[in-house]
Amino acid sequence: MRTRKSARAGQYLALLAYLVFLAFPFLWLISTAFKPARELGSLHPTWIPKDPTLANFRQAFDEQPLLDAALNSLIAAVGAAVIAVLIATPMAYVMARHRTRLAKAATGWVVVSQAFPFVLVIIPLFLVLKNLRLINSLPGLIMVYVVWALPFALWMLVGYVRAVPTELEEAAAVDGAGKVRTLVSITAPLLAPGIVATALFAFISAWNEFFFALVLLKTPEKQTLPVVLTHFLGAEGVADLGPLAAAAFLATLPSLVVFAVIQKRITGGMLAGAVKS
Repeated sequence: MRTRKSARAGQYLALLAYLVFLAFPFLWLISTAFKPARELGSLHPTWIPKDPTLANFRQAFDEQPLLDAALNSLIAAVGAAVIAVLIATPMAYVMARHRTRLAKAATGWVVVSQAFPFVLVIIPLFLVLKNLRLINSLPGLIMVYVVWALPFALWMLVGYVRAVPTELEEAAAVDGAGKVRTLVSITAPLLAPGIVATALFAFISAWNEFFFALVLLKTPEKQTLPVVLTHFLGAEGVADLGPLAAAAFLATLPSLVVFAVIQKRITGGMLAGAVKS
């Protein structure tokens, strides 16, 4: 019993240490965002600002078009999440229910595609979008985000589809429902936690993405928030730390709010009681 209690205490301690490790950058970011310039230059930094101020936030909005950039990021992230889910859901259903060689090959493509770094694909991607006249446009950026999020979205949704009991679909077929009707009326509602989790992944990935947005968007009015944050760096690479921290803090809030709102749907367990034995 003592050994079990010690092991459990060690697990909780390790978990606490991991949470502190994850939370430290965000807490330090919040602290920095509310510090005045004299505290930012102090040789003895403190966790809690001695004289908290909102001047960094005012300066950040005065120096850069944060609201326009946030709107661009929101359009790109929401568009990528919605389109990726709409494409991935029927594809995942086919891959999960029909385990053919083509489905296995698609699964292999999902795994392999995640290994390619951005640098290897940016040149051919740029040429393709140039031929389609989608350079320096949000639709072109959304297309890139959808393609990049689709493999992982498929991998996630395939697991959720396989967890849906086939007895439900067989019962729907007996009642005369076709494949499309079964997918829309029976399977899709039971996949709600998986769809929400997949959409959340696609949204956060697109919201935080920097490299593609930097290369594909040229005019300032079309740039996304991660790209605009780099404008707080001077020509010599010196950061305007206070406004940068304030803008970065505001940029992290949407992801946190979205996750806080829909986390219950992810863990809701909507399959519970779907089939009675």
